[in-house]
Amino acid sequence: MTQDLSAPMRLALIIEYEGTKYHGFQYQDNARSIQEEIEKAIARLTGERLRIQGAGRTDAGVHAEGQVAVFDTDALFPPETYVRALNFYLPDDIAIQSAYLVARNFNPRRMAISRRYRYIIHCGPAPSPLKRHTAYDLGRPLDIQRMRKAARRFVGKHDFARFAGSLDPPGRSTVREVFSTSLRKNGETLRFDVEGNSFLPHQVRRMAGALVDVGLKKLTLAEFRLMLEGGTDSVARSLPPNGLCLIEVKYADFPPKAGETDGIVD
Repeated sequence: MTQDLSAPMRLALIIEYEGTKYHGFQYQDNARSIQEEIEKAIARLTGERLRIQGAGRTDAGVHAEGQVAVFDTDALFPPETYVRALNFYLPDDIAIQSAYLVARNFNPRRMAISRRYRYIIHCGPAPSPLKRHTAYDLGRPLDIQRMRKAARRFVGKHDFARFAGSLDPPGRSTVREVFSTSLRKNGETLRFDVEGNSFLPHQVRRMAGALVDVGLKKLTLAEFRLMLEGGTDSVARSLPPNGLCLIEVKYADFPPKAGETDGIVD
């Protein structure tokens, strides 16, 4: 079907950013955000003052390779024009990687199948200035095999109450499902990847914090299991935000594969 040009078109963006200088993705009244910078760029291009809708929040200092956001616009530029023009207006720590025309009912948060995050830890004895914004500088060796045993226990549906920050609104469910985890070490860099249906505030940073404490032998595997199963009042510590990156948000039919249509419906 063809797009109804009498109505606003919906555009989906895949966004990469370094979150060091920002108070998270979501708009803040009194602090700089990724959302605000993108909305300002859209206004400079189209003259429209609007709100974009993201697939989820990222906290202050957290990065993204594959954040997804949508907005409705009356400016009928082709998607590739939006990519070039928005990147011209955006600061150099935010970039639109691609843009697609999507159905007007496409909701990047509610229609997401899963989200994949990565937490990076630098284990070398000396700090790495080149990694200071994108990795947690631990500066100590870790027992990776113990950490892998613990990480495998995250897979499945669990109550992550001991791995959550403050909830908004309070009292909402803390049950989440983790689909996969992996720990990969390359030289002095350790990468913890986790994919799940959705995540609680600070959940991935606390999951990484618990794994680090297992790797430092500050937390036994039995204590870790009790924390995951709710058999203790102990709460996992949260690692700093600079090591965390939203890698990908997955959908059933987005983005369209090469050669396919944009999936637009009337």
